Amino acid sequence: MDNPLLFISAGDPSGDNAVSRVVSCLRQTKPGLRISGLGGPRLKQLGQKQLAEPSALAVLGFWEVAQKYLFFRKLFHNCVDEIKRRRPKAILLVDYPGFNLRLARAIRPLGIPIIYYISPQVWAWGKGRVRLIRDCVDRMLVILPFEEAFYREHGIACKFVGHYLLEDIPKEYVGSSAPGRNQIALLPGSRPQEVERMLPPMLDAARVLHRTHGVSAVVAAMSGTYDYDSICRNYVSSGVKVIYDDPRRVMYESDLVLTASGTATLEAGIIGRPMVVVYRTGMMTYLIARNLVKLDKIALVNLVLDEKVVPELIQNEANSVRMVDETEKYLQNVEYLLSVTRSLARVPSLLGGMGASARTAEAIGEYL
Repeated sequence: MDNPLLFISAGDPSGDNAVSRVVSCLRQTKPGLRISGLGGPRLKQLGQKQLAEPSALAVLGFWEVAQKYLFFRKLFHNCVDEIKRRRPKAILLVDYPGFNLRLARAIRPLGIPIIYYISPQVWAWGKGRVRLIRDCVDRMLVILPFEEAFYREHGIACKFVGHYLLEDIPKEYVGSSAPGRNQIALLPGSRPQEVERMLPPMLDAARVLHRTHGVSAVVAAMSGTYDYDSICRNYVSSGVKVIYDDPRRVMYESDLVLTASGTATLEAGIIGRPMVVVYRTGMMTYLIARNLVKLDKIALVNLVLDEKVVPELIQNEANSVRMVDETEKYLQNVEYLLSVTRSLARVPSLLGGMGASARTAEAIGEYL
């Protein structure tokens, strides 16, 4: 029992980031903890025996996943075989619902405790999967405040542990004042498909804002994701520059944020930067999602605040003209800017304050 094995399935960068902090906390009380499964560079650094290269896991969208069906089928069976052979003390599934919920169903008969950290967004588009979660998951550990009540209403053991971002973002960034640089941060996403779709219209919007308002723009780029420099060099004369691998500093040093929908909206909210949220995916994925999603807002920061505080531009609306329109509202209306800033100041407390990883580790430790 001194060296328990925990199987972790974390298939995307944000999950790797979040659960690596949890593993570090777990090892304070269980220094011999061993980990295997799926993850990214942070989990690998912590000694996870990984069954796939992290870069192969970061696929976004229904259609895009379908195109890699054979790869994921083989990986799925490898994970099941690994769990059967090594019999870990517990299974920790982290987000990545298309894969992880199937895995939960396949390994449930083994009788190994299954914990799910960072909930699938079943409250938005997958309510049909709630029964699967109730049947196959022993404990949900959720990071968004409204998720706890949702799961408990459906008879699922659940605990709100708070959001890891509050301990991941530098303290001096949280709720900070805008620097007054007349600078906008461009965050087109972390996956290649997202960047390919969102960066060009963001750059076109930045060019217009530079010409009309003297705004400069900084692209928050991720190394190895996309050839940012080749496209951005055409916009240098329009006040655009690129900074790699430090998106939070880019947001902190900017007055406004233009961001793809996702975790980055919460990061901008925690830092206190008014934003315009954009989302565009493949047409097939969009048509499927449109029939599944029943929410009137999709940005996580708006969901946490329980109102549409910041504008959302979805699919065809996510074009450079609309991006300029919504950004100009901040630039031209001080009262609107201040109102959004005041609303965003509530985000850190709504996300549970500091200590999320320690609370998560404590809950997982009960199964080890």
